Order: sequence, then structure tokens, then C-alpha cells
Amino acid sequence: MPLFEYRVLTPEGKKRKGVIDADALSFAKEKLQREGLLLVALHLQKEKRREIVLPSALRLSFTRELYQLLRAGLPLYESLLTIEEKYRKNRSHSFFLDACDSLRSGKSLSEILSRYRKSFDGIYCSMVTAAERTGALAAVFGQLMELLSNQQKIKKQLIGALTYPLLLAVFCLFLVLSLLLFVIPSLSELFEGRRLHPFTESVLALSRLTRAYGFLFLLTLLTSSGTLLFFIKKRDLSLSSLFFRLPLLRTLGIQFTLVRFSRAASLLLEGGVPLLQMLKLSKGVASWPPFQTLIDEASAKVQEGEVLSVQLAKASWIPSLVPRMVALAEETGRLKEMLKSVALIYEEELDKSLSQLTALLQPALLLFLGVVVGVVLLSILLPLTDVSSFLST
Repeated sequence: MPLFEYRVLTPEGKKRKGVIDADALSFAKEKLQREGLLLVALHLQKEKRREIVLPSALRLSFTRELYQLLRAGLPLYESLLTIEEKYRKNRSHSFFLDACDSLRSGKSLSEILSRYRKSFDGIYCSMVTAAERTGALAAVFGQLMELLSNQQKIKKQLIGALTYPLLLAVFCLFLVLSLLLFVIPSLSELFEGRRLHPFTESVLALSRLTRAYGFLFLLTLLTSSGTLLFFIKKRDLSLSSLFFRLPLLRTLGIQFTLVRFSRAASLLLEGGVPLLQMLKLSKGVASWPPFQTLIDEASAKVQEGEVLSVQLAKASWIPSLVPRMVALAEETGRLKEMLKSVALIYEEELDKSLSQLTALLQPALLLFLGVVVGVVLLSILLPLTDVSSFLST
């Protein structure tokens, strides 16, 4: 059934826009008029499925609500229709409407979700495909809900640990610029015509330089920040390698990667996904290229008949506990349970590392702030303590 985009006025005079499904344009118009809406514009929606990206919070809400409705015994189509009605005023409503329409026309849920790869990755779609074969959709959506919840939890921990140091760094920058642009220039008149200490002269020269090229400095700072964010988003190899050379950041990154990989791998194995396919899909959740390369090499060796634990042990940066636990799991046939245990262990380690990072950054930034203020005060006080210069003037 085609989708139509509309813009209407409510009886209260408020503007509203959205998407509606109907067999034809005239039927869509009748639907809107029956709701008492004044039609402003109505046209066939263009194909934008691949451009729709569900925010992570909305994706988690969709997964949770679908799990709850399926567990309650509601059929899949009725569950999707219930969710679609809830999000009719949401910006991503066209996704829910398209899902209902495609499911009603005979397409499977995994096929529908695979059209939105920017929102539902290979792990999500593979789990849904396996669930459709076994008829365990409710259980699988419960597992996916747990996976997405843990991913969001880790993301919030990272953001929470870095927010205060980042705000403190911005405050330090603001304070330094304020001193160089306003405070020091206002005091420089006191020292005109006097012989100054080289230290004071250096601070005054830096202030003059900042005032003269302040705009260029700000433009350079913004450009550098934008470039840094771009490379982080694109997961650039050289930038990742640079970050992972720092001991604490390296430990943090390895733990973060192990948690995400282990949880995803455990979930896929629990859903009945074969080992080789599991490795291929789980590799996508790792944000560090060396780890992705390691999984690619391990997949090739496993396909030749070797065991996964041996391949993991070859990487010196992988904690020795991981290949030992995987080797034990391969002997006992409990790899999915062991990978879940690995995820739990390194979640705790990640919490400790984040606490250490926060505890290290905050005093360092406060110390830097104190040094900056001390330098400025010292540069101002040094000439004032020079009694001979006052007498000469």
C-alpha cells in the first residue's frame, strides 16, 4: 500500500505533518477529512527507506515494546500496528507504517528490517531471521532488548565519565582566553615605559598575539575539533592507532571492544547462528580495526579446522584470561555461556577503568587551571615588586 505525506491544520489551528497509508490519493484525503483535519498538502511519499535512521533510544523502545507485546501473546502484525499507532507523531513514523504495510503484504519481519541497515545491523537481522525459523520471536526480541540496553548503558557510562572533564577543559580554555584578551591588556598600561622581567614581557607578548590573531586561532580550533570528530565518526585507522598508544585509553578501548564483541557473540550463538557466521557478524560491533583484523584472520583459521582460542592467544594485546576461558568453553561445548561471562567480567573492568580515567583527568585539568592563573598573577606581581622601577618613574 503506498504511503502519502501530508500537511494539515487541526481544528485548534495547529500545523501538523506526517505520513498515512492508503490505496490511492483520494482515499488518503478521505481518511484525513474524516479526522476533522483541514488539508494543506498531500502527495505520494518518495522512496526514502534507506535514509531513515532510528535513534538508538527509539530502536531500544521499539525492541522492548515488541518483546512485551509478543510475550503477552499478541500476533506480530497486531503488535506492530499497536506500536505504529503510538508513534504516529514521531519523525520516524514512516518506518513503523512501512513495516506494518510490508508485513501485511506478505514480507517477513527480517526482510523488512534488512531494508533499514543504518538502524538494524547484521546481528539484529540475523537474530530475527533465526527466530522466524524457530518461532521464538518473543525470546529473541528479549535478548536483543538486553543487548541494546547494555550497549546504551556502556555508552552512557563513557559520556558520563568524560562530560565533567570536558566541561572543565572548556572552562579552562574560556578562562585563558579571557585573561589574554581582556584582563592582561587592561593591566598592560601600568607597565608602559618600564623595563619588565622577561617572564612578564612574554605574557604580555602572548596577550598581544592572541588579540591580533584571535579570530584565526578560534577558526583553527573549530576546524581541528571538527576534523577530530569526523575521524572519530569514520573510525579512522591512524587516529585509532594514535589513541590506543596511550596506556589508559588503550586499556579502556580493549575492554570496551571485548564487552561489545562477547555480548554480541554470545547472543548470536544462543540464537543458533553458526560459529563462522557469528564471527563475521560480531566483528561489526568492534570499533577498533586491529580487533576486526584479528577476527578476520581467526575466521579463516577456524574454517581450516583450527580452534578460536589459539587465534585469540596470538594477539599480545588480548588479555590472557580471554583465550583461556574460550579454550575451556571449546572443550566443554559451552562457548555462549563463557562469552557471556567474559562480557560480565570486562564490564566490571571497564567501570574501574572509567573511574580511573575520571579520577586522573579532573585533578590534571584543575592543576592546569591553577598553573595558568598562577602564571598570569606572577607575571603581574613581578613588576609590582620591582621598587627601583617605580622610583625611576
